Amino acid sequence: MKHYDAIIIGAGQAGVPLAKKLALAGKKTALIEKRLVGGTCINDGCTPTKAMIASAKMAYLAGKSSELGVETGKVKVDFKKIIQRKNNIVKQFRTSTAEGIEKTKGLKLYMGEARFSTEKEVTIAMSNGKEEVITADWIFINTGAKTLIPEIDGIKETGFLTSTTILDLDKVPEHLVIVGGNYIGLEFGQMFSRFGSKVTILEKSETILAKEDKDVSEMLTGILTAEHIDVLTGVEIRKVKSHKKEELEIEIKSGKSVKRIKASHILIAAGRIPQTENLGLANCGVKKDEKGYIVVNNKLETNIKGIYALGDVKGGPAFTHIAYNDYTIVYRNLIEGSDYSITDRPLPYCMFTDPQLGRIGISEKEAKAQKLNYKVAVLPMSLVARGIETNETKGMMKAVVDADTRKILGAAILASEGGEIMSVLQMAMEGGITYDNIRYCVFAHPTYSESFNNLFMKMED
Repeated sequence: MKHYDAIIIGAGQAGVPLAKKLALAGKKTALIEKRLVGGTCINDGCTPTKAMIASAKMAYLAGKSSELGVETGKVKVDFKKIIQRKNNIVKQFRTSTAEGIEKTKGLKLYMGEARFSTEKEVTIAMSNGKEEVITADWIFINTGAKTLIPEIDGIKETGFLTSTTILDLDKVPEHLVIVGGNYIGLEFGQMFSRFGSKVTILEKSETILAKEDKDVSEMLTGILTAEHIDVLTGVEIRKVKSHKKEELEIEIKSGKSVKRIKASHILIAAGRIPQTENLGLANCGVKKDEKGYIVVNNKLETNIKGIYALGDVKGGPAFTHIAYNDYTIVYRNLIEGSDYSITDRPLPYCMFTDPQLGRIGISEKEAKAQKLNYKVAVLPMSLVARGIETNETKGMMKAVVDADTRKILGAAILASEGGEIMSVLQMAMEGGITYDNIRYCVFAHPTYSESFNNLFMKMED
């Protein structure tokens, strides 16, 4: 039995940098990964999907280039080349991650599945068929989450796709039905529509992006339907079955109406669940909530002293950048003696549809629910000079501000480069800058951020 100062379970976007930094700080460290180093982000999430989205956008722009006076002829999508490019980028990122781990002195990588034997003891079922038992004073759980498969009659017999397996397709689906009208489903839906698939999105809520403001959701719905994507909301999926060879039939109910949709593929994108079921948490006493997420305090420590959980496995916002920030918090607290907390940290995120949706802070409906004294400013992208010049006029800028302090409470930027534009307002929020400062600020012309002048001019004093 080998003893380490620290064990990290899961080589994701919190696990890898934490393992390297702990080792460099002189801690004897073990990193355990059951599948691929880099976690979901590099292998099945951000990296591959954003690489493919870039190809989808290029196909879309080429198809409408005549609007800018450029004739390209018929646009042809080489899907195999798109997949190869995606695979090459993933391999590059994964190789770089593996090399970084290998070069770090004091860091040992175990390829296998970890399970707690006792409170501070972990048994590893190695990929080579052997077993290793290791112990540590600190243990960090970074096992992430996986696709939630809803209870739908017949779904398990139909060869459904997940956000992982859809990346392995070798041809564009003829008709892709997507279960779930949120961030993952919408990105894949628009992407495959632009590659040439017929796409139908099924959402049980009354709107897509149910957590966002209604005007944001409605505007994106209009954008997607204009691209001939069928968006069906308020629907219940009753049954899925194989109808003919390589054809699926999905029975849905909306109100009192029942209809059947034929499809070639079905993608499940209706949520995610934590990967905690095989960790043996009962053996170490770590508590989970009713959904299986590990319960942590504001320093990311579980109920067992010295055992921490980072990233998606602990619940809360499931974003790569949050997992990375988790690592910086525990590292600085444990090694540098800081007192950082996850309480009140900024929670920016971006959905990479086209236009992107960049979000920071609270929405209008959250401000209303909290009974805040707030004001709202909205500027359609059709009135943004930079958008008009670049033919990117879809979407809007929306900001929620405190009517008393005049500080920004939140923003939704549905625009080309919406994530980058949102980040400007995030920095303003971090610095406590008021909307008065922004509306009279000198921005470079012509940029998207310059339109914050016009956005905040809409505020009534």
